Amino acid sequence: MNRFTEHHPSLESYFRAVILFGKNSASYKFAMAKALLEIGGNGRESFFSLQDISVHFAAHICEHLKLSDKQAISASSKYLDICRGYNAGTVSFDVLIDSTRKLGFVNVLDAFHNVNNDRLPVSFFEVSKSDNTKGIILTDDMYRILQSVQADSFETEVEARWRLVETAWSSGVSSNMLKVRHDEVAELLFVEEYDRGRRTNITSSRDALNGYQKGKCFYCFGNISTKPGHPELADVDHFLPHRLTPMFEENLDGVWNLVLSCQDCNRGSEGKFARIPHIEYLDRLFVRNEFLIESHHPLRETLMNQTGQTRDKRISFLNLMYNLSLPASGGTRWRPTFELPPAF
Repeated sequence: MNRFTEHHPSLESYFRAVILFGKNSASYKFAMAKALLEIGGNGRESFFSLQDISVHFAAHICEHLKLSDKQAISASSKYLDICRGYNAGTVSFDVLIDSTRKLGFVNVLDAFHNVNNDRLPVSFFEVSKSDNTKGIILTDDMYRILQSVQADSFETEVEARWRLVETAWSSGVSSNMLKVRHDEVAELLFVEEYDRGRRTNITSSRDALNGYQKGKCFYCFGNISTKPGHPELADVDHFLPHRLTPMFEENLDGVWNLVLSCQDCNRGSEGKFARIPHIEYLDRLFVRNEFLIESHHPLRETLMNQTGQTRDKRISFLNLMYNLSLPASGGTRWRPTFELPPAF
C-alpha cells in the first residue's frame, strides 16, 4: 500500500490516492472521478446506470481532447476516436453516449480502486445491475467524501492532476527534460520545454499541490481551500523566502520550495511572511516532497531533477539550502502559534 495512505488514513486520503498515485495509462480514471463527484452531488440515489454516468464521463473526455489530443499512452483508441469525431461534428451525441456506455468503462470500473497494484481498503462505488442494466451504486464512503469540508477542492485537484499527466504525454520530449515551474504572480504551474523556448501554462499551483498536503495548511494543519473566494483560500508560500533568490543558483520558485499555507500562518498578525521556518518544518517539507516523488511525472521528475535522484541526495540538498539561508534569518526561526495534530 502506498505510503501516502498509510499515514493517518482517511477517506479523503484514499480518494486522493486514487487520483494522485493511480496508474496513468489513460485519462479515464480522472473522468470517472469527476463523474462521481458530479452525480453524487446531485442527490443521494441508490443506482446510476452506465448510461447516466456516460453523459458526465464523455463530456470530460471530449473537453480534455480539445486541450490535449493525447489522452492515453496507447497509439490508438476506438473510443477516443469516437470522442474526437463528436468534437469534430461527425458523431452524434446519441452515438457518443452509447459508445461511452459500451467502451468507456471497460477497464476503469475494475481499476479505479487499485493503487500501486493493490486494492484500497475502501470503495467509493460498487458495480451492480438493476433490471439487467449495468451501473454503479455509490457507497456511504463516497457520500461522506462529498460532505467533507474538503469536498470543494476535490474537483480542482482532479483537474490539476489530469492537466499534469496530459502535459507529460503530449510534450514530445523525455519526462526528465520537462521543467515545471511556478509563476508567482499568476500562481500557475507552467512547463518550459527543453530546447524549444516555449511556455505552456498547466494549472493552478494551489490545485496541483493541495492533495499532497491532504487539504491542510503546511504549518498548522488547519483546513485550507483551493476554491477562489473561499474564506479559507490557501496562500502559495515559499518555504525558504522568495527574497533570498539572489543568494542561490537554485530556483526558489521550484515545486520543492512551494507549500500551501493558511492565511493566518502566512500573513496574519503572527504570520511567517519572509521569515525562515524552524528546522522541524524542514523535515515536514521533505515528507511532503516525497509524497510528490511517489507520484508520477512531471512533478516527480521535476522534484528529482531539482533536489536529487536519491533519498539521501534530497536530504542533503534540503539541509544545504536551509543552512545557506540562515545568515539572512537574523538568528530567528518562525513557527505558528498553534498546531493541530499532524496530517502528514
